[in-house]
Amino acid sequence: MLILVFESISGAHFNPAVTLVFALRREISTREALLVVVAQVVGGLMGVFVAHIMFGNPLIDPSTTLRTGLGQWVGEFVATFGLVGTILGCVKARPEAVPYAGGLYITAAYWFTSSTSFANPAVTIARSFSDTFAGIHPVNVVPFIAVQLVAAVMAAAFFLWLLN
Repeated sequence: MLILVFESISGAHFNPAVTLVFALRREISTREALLVVVAQVVGGLMGVFVAHIMFGNPLIDPSTTLRTGLGQWVGEFVATFGLVGTILGCVKARPEAVPYAGGLYITAAYWFTSSTSFANPAVTIARSFSDTFAGIHPVNVVPFIAVQLVAAVMAAAFFLWLLN
C-alpha cells in the first residue's frame, strides 16, 4: 500500500538496499540516494516510536533479541536477494506489479526465512530500538546490514546478467 501511495512522490524508496541497487544502476544520483537513505532510517525510527506510543512501550526500548549466526545471515541474504530480484524482474517485465509483488515477496519471506525477512537496513536499525518479538539486539545490526548490502549488490549483478 505504501509503495502505491508514495511511488509518484519518491519512487517509493523505503529500503536502503534497494536504493543502493538503483544508484548502482545509475537510476538515482548518489546525492539523492544518500538523502533518501537518511529519510528511510528516520522514517523507520519514527515508525518504531509511534508503535511504542500506541502500545504503551517506553519510547526508546532497545532490543534484547539476539539474531546472529550463519542460519540467520543466510536467511537474511535469501530475503534481500529475492526482494531485489522480485523488484528488478517486475521493473523489466511488469512495472505495475512491483508494489504487489514486493509486498507479497516480503510477506512470504517472513515465513520462509530464518531471519523473519528484515531485508532492509533501515528496518534493521529501527527494529533494534524495539524490545518486542520483532526486535534485533543492537550488536547484531551491523552484520545484518552487511549481509543485506552484499545480497543487494550480488542480486543487482545477477539480475543484470539474467534479464539482459
